[in-house]
Amino acid sequence: MFNCWPGSGLYLTFLCRSAVYGGVHRMNPQLRRVTLKALLERARAFRTRVDFDSGEFRKLAEGQYPEALFITCSDSRVIPAMITAARPGEIFELRNAGNIVPPYGRPGASGEAATIEYALEVLGVQDIVVCGHSHCGAMGALKSGDDLSVLPGVDAWLRIARPELTSVLRTAPDDPSLPEVSQGNVVNQLAALRSYPVVRQRLDSGRLRLHGWYYEVDTGFVYELGDDGDFRVHAA
Repeated sequence: MFNCWPGSGLYLTFLCRSAVYGGVHRMNPQLRRVTLKALLERARAFRTRVDFDSGEFRKLAEGQYPEALFITCSDSRVIPAMITAARPGEIFELRNAGNIVPPYGRPGASGEAATIEYALEVLGVQDIVVCGHSHCGAMGALKSGDDLSVLPGVDAWLRIARPELTSVLRTAPDDPSLPEVSQGNVVNQLAALRSYPVVRQRLDSGRLRLHGWYYEVDTGFVYELGDDGDFRVHAA
């Protein structure tokens, strides 16, 4: 069963199925208008909060030189720059539902493939982070097996990740934070990254490092994937 609250990831953006509401629950339009109004006011005041006359921001016009490609979920509670304290220009982001990396050679154009290719071939990043998170709506959809026929695009997208998660989906406990499922998905997406020739070439030559992270949205803990296959929190 999904947790349904404002900011619950996949189902905030689309629809949230909940026994509490007895069916499909849509976000209150009035709440959405109030939220957008606040965001617009902050955007209009952005220049008053940031010193754009400083040399740091002027240099951004000369190009970007990010240190890492950060692949994570579209979930509104996961903010890479906040988690890493990155400054503008330091991380190149790739976000989608469930931080899924389609296997190399999948038919059709792919924003994920294009972003990975550009990050490595043009920007020359030397680190790629795949960051899953707790309470993930995409992983919750896979775990519950709910009917997603009203979300055909989401259903088709999640099918990419489902086969490699079959075992953990069957054995993982019904914990709303879904650590086993989300962490297993991170491991699988790192494997999918290795299917890209541009990734393999750089790994083989020592020019690229891959990292797996799991972020807890309610505690702020970041678990890092170790060589032994376990996720652990490291002291700051």
